[in-house]
Amino acid sequence: AAFDQETKENSIEKTTKTKDVEYKTQEAAYLDKEAAELSTDRSGVQAEQDAVLEYLSKMEKECTEVAETYASRKARFEAEIAGLKEALEVLESETALLQRRAKRHHAAGSQRGFLAAASA
Repeated sequence: AAFDQETKENSIEKTTKTKDVEYKTQEAAYLDKEAAELSTDRSGVQAEQDAVLEYLSKMEKECTEVAETYASRKARFEAEIAGLKEALEVLESETALLQRRAKRHHAAGSQRGFLAAASA
């Protein structure tokens, strides 16, 4: 009777442990599947976050005003003044050339007029 009782208890324990193994195997498979889905979801969300952060970075560069330093303003103004001085020199030299040509042309024209009047 004790042997039969022990055998019955062992059989029940074996059945219980076999069912536990089945359930734990099913749970492990479910958790593996769930982990794979969550990993895929995380990858998608990470890609979306990366895109948003890149866009934000680009927008910050466009929208954030950076104060110009004194040195850069000074350099920009000096370059502008140098360009204006160069343009002024070019204009003055062209004006001087035009004035010289006009004087020569006017002088040559008055000499022709004088020669024409003298020969007549």
